[in-house]
Amino acid sequence: MSNAVTRATGQDHLWSVTEHLEDILSTVRPLDPIQLQLLDAQGCVLVEDVMVPVSLPPFDNSSMDGYAVRVADVAGASEEYPAVLTVVGDVAAGQSELQHVGPGQTARIMTGAPLPPGAEAVVPVEWTDGGLGEGPVSQMRARSTSPEGASGQVHVHRPAGPRAHVRAKGSDVNAGDRALSAGTVLGPPQIGLLAAIGRGTVRVRPRPRVVVLSTGSELVQPDGELESGQIYDSNSYALCAAARDAGAIAYRVGAVADDAETLRATIEDQLIRADLVVTTGGVSVGAYDVVKEALSSVGDEDEAGGGIEFRKLAMQPGKPQGFGTIGPDHTPLLALPGNPVSSYVSFELFVRPAIRTLAGLDDVHRPTVRATLRTEKSLTSPAGRRQFLRGRYADGEVTPVGGAGSHLIAALAHADALIVVPETVESVEPGTEVDVVLLG
Repeated sequence: MSNAVTRATGQDHLWSVTEHLEDILSTVRPLDPIQLQLLDAQGCVLVEDVMVPVSLPPFDNSSMDGYAVRVADVAGASEEYPAVLTVVGDVAAGQSELQHVGPGQTARIMTGAPLPPGAEAVVPVEWTDGGLGEGPVSQMRARSTSPEGASGQVHVHRPAGPRAHVRAKGSDVNAGDRALSAGTVLGPPQIGLLAAIGRGTVRVRPRPRVVVLSTGSELVQPDGELESGQIYDSNSYALCAAARDAGAIAYRVGAVADDAETLRATIEDQLIRADLVVTTGGVSVGAYDVVKEALSSVGDEDEAGGGIEFRKLAMQPGKPQGFGTIGPDHTPLLALPGNPVSSYVSFELFVRPAIRTLAGLDDVHRPTVRATLRTEKSLTSPAGRRQFLRGRYADGEVTPVGGAGSHLIAALAHADALIVVPETVESVEPGTEVDVVLLG
């Protein structure tokens, strides 16, 4: 990890939110690129420009079920005076051998099928009698149920101009075009485009693997029976979901009891599948703050001054934090507080940007906007601390949700924003403009 700030300030330094975040982002590096199959690359960041090897579509093709015609043969056609053409065959999607369409001729053609030589346009089947001689039809009859097959005559009731209902070769992209640029996040449409141009694999930065681990002998897994003094483990679920929302592959480890050796061993076991480790709980100054006990003395091999450093931040909630690297691969570890709101706010401010940096994304932060504070009374904030209050944002206004308590997880579930009160501000009046971090 970066130690310039640590050496200059010492262990008793009260870190600002900005300092802590800068230290994290100066340490975390984007993951090395790998070659992945298309579906495995979903959600990953492309590290190279992808060029188009073959035009899309690769040939002129029909956008309708109908009849491939020569324009002169259907000029002036109407229901009263239809053009009568000889059907010389079928053209289906995927067909390679194509019947030539000469003067007075036509071929039944299906959507996506290549335009046969000689044809200049496509007449939708609804503009014809479908070869039945009984007036306009609503759809193409299946070949298996059409006794006349692909022969006989068809009456065309409307004219068609040149290239009507024809998708031109290269009308989507041309060979040699750039299909996708480096830095693109591969979602379903991008995966589809890559497949359409024949790319089965791509070079990307993989989605970061994040191990989430909560600590505390009082924690019980959901669906378990609570005994006196116990609570359900919500943090590991919330943070695991938050990591996935940030684009990571997240692994949740069941709560570890307050035993330093067990915790240390558990973390070491998880390093094999972790690009980032996140712990929650046990980072304060209590007698049972097991994360601090287990990791304060853990060094980082081959990296001078490495290991995990525990800090106090000038923020509320989330004052106690830990950060560093651990293990032979110098895996980043962020130790978050145990209170649910402190834990989640810390994740949004510090862990999410770290995950997105690992993924190779350029935009690693949640968007921040200015909004008018709507509240019945002024908000207070401790001097020298940057406070993050839960709120709901809509149409340029933000309303506080719940109180400032770091245990109020129900209020957090109804919030979609964080109201930011700067370190220099101790009171915010209704109607004041404030910075708002948008969570949704």
